[in-house]
Amino acid sequence: MMSQPAAILGPQYCVPQVVDIAIVRKVMSLADGSFVVTDANDNILFKVKGRFFSIHDRRVLVDAAGNPLVTLTEKIMSAHDRWQAFRGESTDPKDLIFTVKRSSMIQLKTKLHVFLSTNTTNEHVCDFRIEGSWLERSCVVYAGESNNVVAQMHKKHSVQSVLLGKDKFMVTVYPNVDYAFIAAIIVILDGINKDDSGD
Repeated sequence: MMSQPAAILGPQYCVPQVVDIAIVRKVMSLADGSFVVTDANDNILFKVKGRFFSIHDRRVLVDAAGNPLVTLTEKIMSAHDRWQAFRGESTDPKDLIFTVKRSSMIQLKTKLHVFLSTNTTNEHVCDFRIEGSWLERSCVVYAGESNNVVAQMHKKHSVQSVLLGKDKFMVTVYPNVDYAFIAAIIVILDGINKDDSGD
């Protein structure tokens, strides 16, 4: 486990215990905010607003009060499905927090690399990596190239969620890991895989 808290979007999202968050996606919704992130008691932590069907995929993660935390944009014409995350509603390079890209062009399983804006290795050494199967909602987030798990996804099927047309899965975020950052990564993961599945 990480020894020091890794505050990426904010220290208030780093807590000393495990945090279970639920990602609820309305399957048939084309409207704004078709993505909600709740805690284990169904309290809304974050919502995702965005233009999902425009040429330029852009999503904004907002807190429960509607304050924008991070803007996630897909970089058009990039070879490795590159996404960038900016502070608040900015898309200014000086407000870049992190970049996510596929580790290779052709992938059977999900494998993404996350580079924080403070990373000076010119994208040779990633700060976090995501591996697993998005289809099965079983991805794991690791710290850098290590085997230290910082977050893990689990699929949660229920008759109710199927009837309501919702896709719900749980993410366990380990202690002292920024759970808002993990939520932002999941939103990007969804964006990258939406392109693959054509859904």
